[in-house]
Amino acid sequence: MTTNARQHTSGEDTHQLNWFKASYSNGAGGECLECAVESSHSVLVRDSKCTDGAVIPFGSRPWAHFLLSLRDPAPHAPRAQP
Repeated sequence: MTTNARQHTSGEDTHQLNWFKASYSNGAGGECLECAVESSHSVLVRDSKCTDGAVIPFGSRPWAHFLLSLRDPAPHAPRAQP
């Protein structure tokens, strides 16, 4: 489910949220996403180049699971070769 950028399903104005980019973003115009945390603890994700576009909400538990999977992928997941 995506929502408009002005108002998320919680009714919170997304323009008033503290949006942040990954620490790996260098500002050189690459493809970046921005995230913000709502007062309901949902994590919102949007395209940094289209801040008035769609916003994708994630519940706090699915977001935490996603972050953990980046740190420690499942044993059956393929790993990058050095």
